Amino acid sequence: MNSARTEEGGRSGRVFLVGAGPGDPDLLTVKAARLIGSAGLVVYDRLVSPEIMALIPPEAERVYAGKALGHHHLVQDEINDLLVRLARTGRDVVRLKGGDSFVFGRGSEEALHLAMNGIAFEVVPGISAAAGCSSYAGIPLTHRGLATGVQFVPGHLREGHRLDLNWDKLADPDTTLVIYMGLQSLPETTAELVAAGLPAETPAAAIENGTTPRQRRVLGTLADLAERTRAAGLQAPTLIVIGRVVALADRLDWFAPPMAEVPTP
Repeated sequence: MNSARTEEGGRSGRVFLVGAGPGDPDLLTVKAARLIGSAGLVVYDRLVSPEIMALIPPEAERVYAGKALGHHHLVQDEINDLLVRLARTGRDVVRLKGGDSFVFGRGSEEALHLAMNGIAFEVVPGISAAAGCSSYAGIPLTHRGLATGVQFVPGHLREGHRLDLNWDKLADPDTTLVIYMGLQSLPETTAELVAAGLPAETPAAAIENGTTPRQRRVLGTLADLAERTRAAGLQAPTLIVIGRVVALADRLDWFAPPMAEVPTP
């Protein structure tokens, strides 16, 4: 790929699309930790944990590009253009995203925009929220005899729209269903899955701030998880895990930060 040039004629900087993982800085890859620790310019998202933000050098320039439901600091097209503009100043850019940037992180959209504009980039994978948060909650995503596969789906609602998912395909008792950004739509999700044939007693969990000292989890079933999370006051970011593997959570619970377990209502 031919790198773009700055207005002064020099080579543009590179953009590193870095997955910051689900929150625990010990889960960063060696490459991610090295890039973060030596960064001079960081464009970061809302879901990057405070513990990982603390690894950025104090003198580094920080640019916030976070998005929360219904409140976008920058829309995605603006973020894409921002990365190009910053790279064309000749500086390297660390684009820091929670989890893995290619798993519901829109990292591929940013990479395509960089490629179309001749900006050199590298992708640094991160541990996904699904893998990290479920493990820290004592939930294996697959287990012999309980789950032979995993499905990842987004659960966020656009204003005025219903979730547009293939409920019949998702209501598979032999797979684990992981729902990103699914807290607000949880009542609809659980009702649709039961209507599609998944038993109401299927184990289910909600994991808030997974892998961090602020982690909390709520365990229940399809029938009552929405009410349990509401009663517990869980907030985003919360990952939803549905499937028979959730029944192992108590026996495999190895990570116990203060207030990690929400009392049963």
